[in-house]
Amino acid sequence: MYSCINGATTMPYTLEQDLEAAAKAGFDAVEIWSRKLDAYLKTRDAGALKALLDSHGLRAASLCPYGLVGFSDNREQLRAIERAAAVAAGIDCPVLLVCADAPPAGMDRDEAFDVMAATARDYAVRAAGHGVKIAIEPLGRHPFIPGPREALEVIERAGHDSLGLMMDFFHYYKSGVPLEDIRAIPTELLLIVHVDDCEDLPPADLTDGHRLYMGEGVLPLKDMMGILREKGYSGALSVEIFREEYWEKDPVEISVAAKAAYDRMVEG
Repeated sequence: MYSCINGATTMPYTLEQDLEAAAKAGFDAVEIWSRKLDAYLKTRDAGALKALLDSHGLRAASLCPYGLVGFSDNREQLRAIERAAAVAAGIDCPVLLVCADAPPAGMDRDEAFDVMAATARDYAVRAAGHGVKIAIEPLGRHPFIPGPREALEVIERAGHDSLGLMMDFFHYYKSGVPLEDIRAIPTELLLIVHVDDCEDLPPADLTDGHRLYMGEGVLPLKDMMGILREKGYSGALSVEIFREEYWEKDPVEISVAAKAAYDRMVEG
């Protein structure tokens, strides 16, 4: 496993500031926030971004987030995936992270899984053309894909080797995902892991703004990390925290605090 920080953790800052801060804090990798990437690419290209990553000694673990749109017109999202996959290939980034929409009320659940599987396959075909994979992110208490069981159902029905899923400590906790469901994820399909903590509130009341640095909240970090080690997971552990209180600080200060929490979690 290797250390990573997601651009959401330093949300108010630019991609260039994110990379500089991540490097100063000692992270191995970054997840690049799509909005920041789009702003950067208005005046530069993927080659310049690769050179910037290299100059900081960083790799890109994913580009995120993108919409996995299966139940409405997704032509623009498909074009976005094609563009993002080309950029990812140019910077040696292996994964695009996507979040699914939900079926309309009244749609048969089996039909909904088939529709989403066809969409996921469409995304995967486009990404695979650039040597990139698609990771589906279950979201806390999402009406359709709240946990790994549902994501794996989509992946199985899609039947494409460039599809996998991700794990987010916060989202899995909010959805009440049992630890056994985490153990059951095929390791080869677990493409990236988001690490975080959260306040002591009922899961139904939690929002992204309640996230905390690891070790400052109530998530069972030791259990989750133990399962990842048991599974032989060797990918990125990416700190993703949406907290305005943190965002008010300097990006280097945020990143240093995130790396210190990461180190304590990994060593604990």
